[in-house]
Amino acid sequence: MTEEPERPASYREPRQARSAATLARVLRAAEEIASTSGLEEMTIAGVAQRAGVAVGTIYRRFEDKEQLIAALTERMLERREEYVAERLRAAEPSLPGVLTAYAHALLQSFADHSSLFPELLRTRGTRSLERGTSTITELHRLLLEAAAPYTGQIRRSRPRQALDTAARAILGACFHNSLRPDAATGEEARARYADELGDMALAYLLTPGRSRDAEA
Repeated sequence: MTEEPERPASYREPRQARSAATLARVLRAAEEIASTSGLEEMTIAGVAQRAGVAVGTIYRRFEDKEQLIAALTERMLERREEYVAERLRAAEPSLPGVLTAYAHALLQSFADHSSLFPELLRTRGTRSLERGTSTITELHRLLLEAAAPYTGQIRRSRPRQALDTAARAILGACFHNSLRPDAATGEEARARYADELGDMALAYLLTPGRSRDAEA
């Protein structure tokens, strides 16, 4: 038996400002309900009531609940990319500044409805997983780009490869924190953990590489 193909994730994009505002309200309502009650409990009728719109308004935009969830996934992932990019642009122009800003931005972005984010990627099929992978790749690229002017400060024998490793380590630690039952929560705890991640990455980058790496 062959698997049924996934439904198209596309939906009707708004063309007017008023329609865009309504869509934003609908997606915000969907996110609020899903983050508190779970995706299975989220219904079109419930979203419409929370958003203050008619059920038909949502069905004119989305064919079904799956398309609404796909749009919600896209919204949350785009928001993470934009937030991290913004924080990196505002970072102190130095290697420590970029690394610390990156860790703080990632922890904050994953803390936003942290329980919902993994559920969206885990339960919605391969399309959501592929979109999630795309965001992980983009977040990784953002750090490499922001830290590129400071690679001369890196003391590892292969600076660019070392920076790639540091980016992966910070990203992995932040994502892992969002899944842990004892995650660093609260502004103070997240700030402390982000500082530690930045310090760890910086210490690695400023430590000369192993002799076999230099020989290679």
